[in-house]
Amino acid sequence: MSITTTPAFDAAAFKATTRAQWQAAAEAWHRWGPFVGTWLGDATEAMFDLASIGPGSHVLDVAAGAGEQSIRAARRALPGGSVLATDLAPALLERAAADAAAAGLTNLEVRELDGEALHEIPRASFDAAISRVGLIYFPDQARAAAGMRRALRPGGRVAAVVYSTPDRNPFFAIPVKIIRERAELPPPLPGQPGPVSLGADGALEALLTGAGLRDIQVRRVPSPVRLPSAAECVRFERESFGALHQMMAGLTETRRAEVWTEIEEALRQFETDGAFTGPCEMLVGAGTA
Repeated sequence: MSITTTPAFDAAAFKATTRAQWQAAAEAWHRWGPFVGTWLGDATEAMFDLASIGPGSHVLDVAAGAGEQSIRAARRALPGGSVLATDLAPALLERAAADAAAAGLTNLEVRELDGEALHEIPRASFDAAISRVGLIYFPDQARAAAGMRRALRPGGRVAAVVYSTPDRNPFFAIPVKIIRERAELPPPLPGQPGPVSLGADGALEALLTGAGLRDIQVRRVPSPVRLPSAAECVRFERESFGALHQMMAGLTETRRAEVWTEIEEALRQFETDGAFTGPCEMLVGAGTA
């Protein structure tokens, strides 16, 4: 009798692949920064509010990416406050640093750092720790959340933005479903992170509570993806979401093109009156150290 074992999730390989994907997508993600800032604007402001970021705040931004929200936080922290933007991909941080310099902001610094290695940050050195759509991609989300709490002074706040459930985010869930089916990919492995890994009811609350935070709050923030067309949404996802390309790595170039066409056709259901509005919902959670 043969025994079938479930493959183990390889966290180290996942992080290496994720870093490579974001290194490759850095230029495109930065180029789409103004759009992302508008798209996630309400969720970002809710994150800042729940983190109590204001003049004089010292802020740690984890998985900061190209820093659109880091720069906004740096402006909000003036006068007297500062932001340390960290990320696994230095190519993203280079763009964040350049944009801060171009904006004349001297209160933003960047540092290449794994979000699961926040023990390298001095304990109790920040008033707030934030992460916008970053925690969802950490293999050890509990370690990352605990590290964010450790970095806070007593009374400091952790706040994070994550996607809710797939049914509330079809602009992304539909492409993932189509790619998974056409590439004949197995279901995600147990423990594998991803866009909706903290979207289930109670998941974000449990993560923050497990990190030792109190006064937990979670808000649902409608964040529709507004673009001129479904084709433009596909262009955004093709240029910016390296994970989708990784999912199609086993397909021929011709087959990949066919899958993207199928995705565009499926997303056209969200085109009305000459514009595209893709349903999307974010969760904004926060807790006090």
